[in-house]
Order: sequence, then structure tokens, then C-alpha cells
Amino acid sequence: MQKQSPAIPHAPSGNVMLGIWMKILSVVCFVVMYSFLKSAKGVPAGELSFFRSFFGIVPIILWVMSLKQLKTVLYTKNLTGHVFRGMFGTFSMLFSFYALTLLPLPETVAIGYGEPLILVVLCAIFLHEKVYFYRWSAVIVGLIGVLIIVWPRLTILGTANADVSASIGALSALGAAIMAAIAMLLVRKLVFTEKTTTITLYFMITSSIISLITVPFGWVVPDIYQASMLVLAGLFGGIAQIFMTQAYRHAEPSTVAPFEYTSMLLSLLSGYFVFDEVPTIAMLFGACLVIGSGIFIILRESHVIGKNHTRHRALFHKHR
Repeated sequence: MQKQSPAIPHAPSGNVMLGIWMKILSVVCFVVMYSFLKSAKGVPAGELSFFRSFFGIVPIILWVMSLKQLKTVLYTKNLTGHVFRGMFGTFSMLFSFYALTLLPLPETVAIGYGEPLILVVLCAIFLHEKVYFYRWSAVIVGLIGVLIIVWPRLTILGTANADVSASIGALSALGAAIMAAIAMLLVRKLVFTEKTTTITLYFMITSSIISLITVPFGWVVPDIYQASMLVLAGLFGGIAQIFMTQAYRHAEPSTVAPFEYTSMLLSLLSGYFVFDEVPTIAMLFGACLVIGSGIFIILRESHVIGKNHTRHRALFHKHR
């Protein structure tokens, strides 16, 4: 799912349970958003992206007004960074929403879990971050899980009974994860100079503008039902963004991040009861590998950070 990185510059308030509930609410809203988008059948991915971004601006603006940052929210020291972040983020949404029109909802969500794993690889290559054996092992296991999910859909590589749409959908979902990882890589640079509200609003604006480029490729005039689904998807996407941001204000990322994977259960329920989608064994097994590796990385990093904090405190008291 295309989400803005929390990127909160302030220390968490310490209300951990509130942070956890905020994270769960954000996940619920994102799954609802995806369900609304999938319900708007017949609407092209570019149009889905536009409505998700444009109407997502509404709750974001209300949030910015509540923080009394409306006059300064568009002030930026890195406009180019916002444009590139918006470009890759928009392409991620386009690929993801296109996959959503071709694949079951849980499958699209599961493949999207590959994004943080890909981000680890990109950070090692471009930011020269040290990645040790345990994280590499978890990344490899997680990417194998993604491959297990994707491979049965790649029937286009065979000769008989090729399901071209499913193959394109799987590749699109994988492309979305790669683009989202690149977008998050850019966000990690933006957070040093930009406010969270600024990053969020610029993404919504640039995504809305870039999505309009897809108009010549076949937008449709939505009927009342489709239009209502699209508008609701945008509003819920914006609300989810706010909940996610607030979650990281109240608790450490390592505490709330594992609750991201509750979206798998919610998407399974939505897919089964709303869209009559029955998950395959390969999808469930692959998703378990991806989720397990992701949680392992989170817990491992939390442990390492905790040890470093303890070591720093010990050195501080030693040299006082």
C-alpha cells in the first residue's frame, strides 16, 4: 500500500497503547481504502490514483489546520526532492492499483510487503548502511516468500493456459513494491529538512498532478456508485495517513510497525466476504515468510537499538 513515511522529528510521547491503536486504525482505513478502490470496477489505475490523492488532501488539510501549520506547510528547502518522491510514489500507486484490478486483494497486499525488504537492499547500496548477516538472512527469506506468491501467477512464461492478466498483475504489484521502496529512500533524505505535514501534503499534490498525465490513456466518466467509491477511498486514504502519523508520535517505530501486518488478516476477510476471493496455499505460505522476515527484522533492529542505548548510557555515567 502506498503510504507516506511517518518521519516524525519529535520523540514519542510514551503513550504506547494509544500509538498501537492509532496504527491499527490506520491499517483498517488503508484496507477499507483498497476495498473501495477495488469496488470501483472499470475505472483505470491512473484515475484511481488521482481520486485517492486528490480527495486525500481534504483530511490532510484539516489536520494541518488543527496543527496551525497552514501558513507554513508548503514552505520547503527541497522542492526537487518532493517532486522525485512524488513521482516514484505515484508510479508505485499506479502499479499497485493496476495490480488490484487484476489480482485478489490479499495477494496484492502480500506482494506489497516486499517493499521494506527491498528498502533494506537499496539503503545498503545507495546510503551505504551496514546490513549484517541476520538482516540479510531475513531479507533473503522474505524475498523468497514474495517469489512464492508471484511465481504461480507468471503463467505468461509458460505455453499452455497462460493467464496474461494475472501475470501482468503480479509483475505490477512487484513493480509497485520496488517503486515504493525507492520513494521511501527519498523520504529518508527529506525528513532531515522537511516537516511531516509538508512531506505528506506535497506528495498528495504532486501525485494528483502526475496522475492527470494518464487521462489520454483512457479515463472513464464514473457513475454515481463508482464516484462515491472513489471519493470515499481518497478520504479514507487521507485519514489513514493521519492515524499512521499519530501512531509514531506516541510510540517507537519498532513497537507499532509489526501491527502493519494485521492488514493481511483484514484483506483476507475483505477479499473473502466482499469479493469472494479464496486465497491459495502458495499465497498464504509466501505471505507467512514475508511477514515473518519483516517482524524478525523489526525485532532484531529494536534489540540492537536497545543495546546501543544501554551502552551509551553506561558510557555517559562512566565519564560523568
